[in-house]
Amino acid sequence: MMKSLFLFSAHPAPPLLPSPSLRRLLCLRASSSSASTSSRPRPGRRSPGPARPRQPQPSSLYARPSLLTMERDRAARRADVDAFLVSLGVDPGELAGLELPVTVDVMRERVEFLRSLGLGPDDLAAYPLALGCSVRKNMVPVLDYLGKIGVRRDELPHLLRRYPQVLHASIVVDLAPVVKYLQGMDVKPGDVPRVLERYPELLGFKLEGTVSTSVAYLVGIGVARRQIGGVITRFPEVLGMRVGKIIKPFVEHLQGIGLQRLAVARMIEKKPYVLGFGLEERVKPNIEALLEFGVRKEALPSIVIQYPDVLGVELRDKLVEQQSLFESSILVSGDDFGRVVERMPQAISLGRAAVLKHVNFLTGCGFLLSQVSKMVVGCPQLLALNMDIMKMNFEYFKNEMERDLEELVEFPAFFTYGLESTIRYRHEIVAKKGFTCSLAWLLNCSDAKFDERMKYDTIGVEEMEDDNSFDRDRFEEQVQDEDDDDMEEDSDYDDTD
Repeated sequence: MMKSLFLFSAHPAPPLLPSPSLRRLLCLRASSSSASTSSRPRPGRRSPGPARPRQPQPSSLYARPSLLTMERDRAARRADVDAFLVSLGVDPGELAGLELPVTVDVMRERVEFLRSLGLGPDDLAAYPLALGCSVRKNMVPVLDYLGKIGVRRDELPHLLRRYPQVLHASIVVDLAPVVKYLQGMDVKPGDVPRVLERYPELLGFKLEGTVSTSVAYLVGIGVARRQIGGVITRFPEVLGMRVGKIIKPFVEHLQGIGLQRLAVARMIEKKPYVLGFGLEERVKPNIEALLEFGVRKEALPSIVIQYPDVLGVELRDKLVEQQSLFESSILVSGDDFGRVVERMPQAISLGRAAVLKHVNFLTGCGFLLSQVSKMVVGCPQLLALNMDIMKMNFEYFKNEMERDLEELVEFPAFFTYGLESTIRYRHEIVAKKGFTCSLAWLLNCSDAKFDERMKYDTIGVEEMEDDNSFDRDRFEEQVQDEDDDDMEEDSDYDDTD
């Protein structure tokens, strides 16, 4: 019992020390272990002898380059891209601050794609920002949309050269609203792509700005609302014209020379491109030139209505050339040349070969050159008529009507009437009644007026005298119809022979 208590006492006895023999054994083992440890090379020290190359240590999976290294790599790649752009003739400075492809290969792919669209080095140099467009994110969606609305593939180069900014455009925000607006202006669906091909800058306009105000002004001066679609189709540039700087001054100047506002509106409906004639550069100088060459001021409205293109051509040189031609070949004086232009302003565009051809025909029919001169001054349309029609009319006049040539000198407009539709029919009726009348009384009236005359058995002397004048309105309508049928395409006009 007492022994157990001693074992669990709070003050146990110190442990027993090893015997002297055991201590010697332990010291021998410790010295042996120390010697073996000192014989191995330590990791932090090099053993004597030649230095061995350090083996590369595998980088850690989570190691990243420093920001400085990344910046240097980025600058090196941008320098390569800039050098590639310089080789294309593009100034990299114009693309400073713009995010470009990180490698030359990607930039080369972008350049090749633009070239496939028809854009050459000069085009890229003129608008280098196109190189900032992603092929997949920007170009392809825009080009797909343009193709879907009907823009022709062969017109893309022209469209992109005129308005390369379209490559940056948003279909929803920029392109689709313009297409919808054109359709709302009664532009036919098939004409919408033609409008954009001709005037691609329209894709960058804000519809609530210049576009809407120009249309509103045209309607305000009398252009019919249903005609707006046709005006835009034939001359879409009108949507980009400022009313106060271009359209209104043009309209007011034409009113100042005697045209009624409604007449200007009708002219714009038929030939809206006249709005593109520069007022200061072309219109005003041309009006002054007409007056200098003998045209009377009161005749200016008639000239402009008959031939609106007279406002936009380089007129002074043409007038000098034509006046010389008429004086030398037809003996038309300077004053009479003004009358020719008043009656048929298209005469300023007649080629020399056309004039001589018609003059030779008339002299071949037996007319003196002085008579031809009088006929041309009275009816300049003789110089632009179809030669076959003139021949048929003259053969009928000579063989069937049995009249003197002097009557044609007095009424040269005879050649402008249809043989079967007018001349033959009326001549036969008058011959049956036994009337003797002038060519002017026979032809210079409407069908209704002629039928009314045939109800009587005699011809009034006063009525004969009143009908000796030419029907100028009929001539103007005829010329206008010929213009609408692209009369300018005839080789008689602007012939340099």
